[in-house]
Amino acid sequence: MQDDDFSLFSQAVRGVKPITHDRADTGKPKADRSQVASRRQNATVGTAERTVDGLSDQFVIDVGGDEELYWGRDGVQDSQLRKLKAGQVAFEGSLDLHGMSVEKARETLWAFLAEAARFEVRCVRVTHGKGIRLDGKRPLIKSHVNTWLRQHPQVLGFTSCLPKHGGAGALYVLLKRTMLEGRDE
Repeated sequence: MQDDDFSLFSQAVRGVKPITHDRADTGKPKADRSQVASRRQNATVGTAERTVDGLSDQFVIDVGGDEELYWGRDGVQDSQLRKLKAGQVAFEGSLDLHGMSVEKARETLWAFLAEAARFEVRCVRVTHGKGIRLDGKRPLIKSHVNTWLRQHPQVLGFTSCLPKHGGAGALYVLLKRTMLEGRDE
């Protein structure tokens, strides 16, 4: 019976040539390490003093990767912020800033908040990541988002999410609504 199996296998693979190398060709060119390092450096280096739609980087509040964030504009009720922190205010939109340069994150965040305001959205989630860095420095995107949201006129407050929504790597952001509900807190 073993001879039958061997002869069947031999017939099935007749004419097949053995592979001469053991590396797969993914079709993707190898990453140029110097180019990757250059891109990384450019993503972290700010260009002079730039502001986009009023969001400034002149003073950035450094925060730790696992640090919980909590902020409310003057006049916003503590009870609203406690509900936000407890996840009791449903978020209606979500934005993920992972892997973006600081400039791209700023532009994307501004456009996202403008869109949320246009649709009278009350709460959104912004995922910035914890930014755990090998060089031991503070997380860039998280620190910048923390600073930018405090400057944005539509933001009433924000707090780190519950673990199921990203924990210290994401924020619930409470936004002003003007037309549907009248005046906000």
